[in-house]
Amino acid sequence: MNGIVTKIGLASLAFASVVCSTVANAGEVLDRVLATKTLTVAVGTDWGAMSHLNEKHELDGDDIEIANRIAKYLGVQVKFVTPGWDLIAAGKWEGRWDLAMGQMTPTQARTKKFDFPAIYFYGPVVAVVHKDSKATKLSDLNGKTVGVGAGNITESYANHTFTPGWINAKPVHYEFTPGQVKTYGSSNVAFDDLRLGDGVRLDAVLGDDTISREAIKSGYPMKVLGQLFSAPGAIAVEKGDKEFSEKIGTVVNEMKKDGTLAKLSVKWFGVDYTVEK
Repeated sequence: MNGIVTKIGLASLAFASVVCSTVANAGEVLDRVLATKTLTVAVGTDWGAMSHLNEKHELDGDDIEIANRIAKYLGVQVKFVTPGWDLIAAGKWEGRWDLAMGQMTPTQARTKKFDFPAIYFYGPVVAVVHKDSKATKLSDLNGKTVGVGAGNITESYANHTFTPGWINAKPVHYEFTPGQVKTYGSSNVAFDDLRLGDGVRLDAVLGDDTISREAIKSGYPMKVLGQLFSAPGAIAVEKGDKEFSEKIGTVVNEMKKDGTLAKLSVKWFGVDYTVEK
C-alpha cells in the first residue's frame, strides 16, 4: 500500500515538475496572461486618436483597436489601465500591466528597461505655416522665425543639435536654418501665435504631424509645408519574457502584412503612418 502510494506520489511529482517547467519556460508575463485569461494594457485617456474616451465614456482609438486584436490572438480578454506616461516610461511595472501602447520611441537608453516587439507607427515631425504663407518648400524657412516646443526634439532640430537616439536611426538632415527660434510650452501655444497671420509673430511652427493636422481640422488657418523626419513608435513590454515578446511581435507583423494596421491608421489619423516615409 505504502509502495503504491509512494509510486503514485512520485509520478505526480514528476508530472507536476514537467508542468511547472513548461509554465516557467513560457515566461512570467505570458504565464500570467494565459492563467488569468487577461491581457492588461496601459493606455491613455487623452492621447487623441491613439486612445481617448469617446462620447459613451469608453476607451477608443487606434491603440485600443490594436490592443483588442492582440488579446484576441492570445485568446484572452483585454483589460485597460490608465497610468500616467511618466509611470509607464519609468519601467518597474511589477505586474500592474503587461504591455504599453502610446507609440513609445524605442531609444537605445530605453532598451535597458524594455523590449520593443513591434514598431507599429512612424510619427512624422513637420513644419506648419500660415495658410497665407508664400513658402512652398522647407528651404523657404531659411532666416525665418519658427516656433517650437521647449525642451523637445523640435527645439533641437531647429537649433541643429538634434541626434536621433532610437534604434537603427537614420541621419537627420537639416532642411533650413531659422533666423530666430521661439520656444513655447507646447506646439498648441505656438499655433495660437501662428494663427494671428503669416509673419506676425511666427513664420512657421515645428511639431508632430498628427497634432498639427488635428489643429488644422479644428479650424486653425494653417497648412503643412513639409516633413522634417519621422520617429518610430513601438509597443513596449518589460524585459525578461522572450516568448511573450515574440507573440506580440508575431500578431502585429501579421496585422502589417494583411493591411489591418494601415486601415486602422487611416481610420483614426486620416493617413497611413505605419510605413516610414
